[in-house]
Amino acid sequence: MTTLVFIVLLAACGAAASTGMQFKPGAWYRGLNKPRWTPPNLVFPIAWTILYVLIAYAGSRVAMIPGAGLAMAFWALQIALNTLWTPVFFGNHNLRGGLIVIVALGLAIAGTIATMLPLDRIAALLMLPYLLWVGYATALNLWIWRAN
Repeated sequence: MTTLVFIVLLAACGAAASTGMQFKPGAWYRGLNKPRWTPPNLVFPIAWTILYVLIAYAGSRVAMIPGAGLAMAFWALQIALNTLWTPVFFGNHNLRGGLIVIVALGLAIAGTIATMLPLDRIAALLMLPYLLWVGYATALNLWIWRAN
């Protein structure tokens, strides 16, 4: 059963990832003022592939535990906000809107970790790289918004 849950949650992550294929950075993003600490574009698909597998696996570890409703509600919220950020930032070229979404995403990830922790410590720890990456991305989004 856990394998099937993992596959379903990985498919949800795949749906979120598909927005990156629909709304590519392109010339608009290349023309923005960005900090020197902006990673090369190649880093993003590699990082997100790893993170999505961790996110799905963490969710699958918790999903079938009795009392995991709130943790899975936060899991659903974070993947929904994850899916929303790319169309807002890259699709609408809305730097401020992207910042609002990514801050909400960070809070949803923190809520996911906090509610997973009493249920499955490993699952909560598997979400930490995601929170760190989104924290970095939030700082990058803020810098770009302020500079442009």
